[in-house]
Amino acid sequence: MERILVVGVTGVGKSTLAHILSSRLGLPYHEMDALYFNGPDWAINNKLTEDVSRLTAEPHWIIDSLGCPEVRDLLWDRADTVMWLDYSRRVIIPRVLRRSFRRTVTREVLFGGNRETWAGWLSREHPAWWAWSQHGARRREVERRVRDDRFAPLDTLRFRHPDDTAAWLASL
Repeated sequence: MERILVVGVTGVGKSTLAHILSSRLGLPYHEMDALYFNGPDWAINNKLTEDVSRLTAEPHWIIDSLGCPEVRDLLWDRADTVMWLDYSRRVIIPRVLRRSFRRTVTREVLFGGNRETWAGWLSREHPAWWAWSQHGARRREVERRVRDDRFAPLDTLRFRHPDDTAAWLASL
């Protein structure tokens, strides 16, 4: 485990697990949202592919993302381990709602200086809506990739409940 992708839908806990793994394994962690959004008004990094290519050329890293389409294959080709947080909507939705509520109320500064807003809750791109609507599609995409012969050399650890993830972390 030297080049790790932590995958799952929005709000599942990818960043939290990646932070824990980074500290326990001593591997550098790169947050995909921070790489993707690099300016105000949720501006998208126009050098994303270059940045991800440079980071994943390193021998050790952790990235918390299935990967946006521009870099998805690059990430999966260069990873040696996939940690799949495959939790149900029943687990994810309360988490993402609590996180977004906290971020909105506290005006927490996020990637590129952006913030979640009350108006943002009405958008189909809000994390809560996104987690709900993309759950099935993201799950199928990860399933397809872990079964794909192209990515067969990847070690895949699939956790279906937070208790499973916690038990594995305790054994690490």
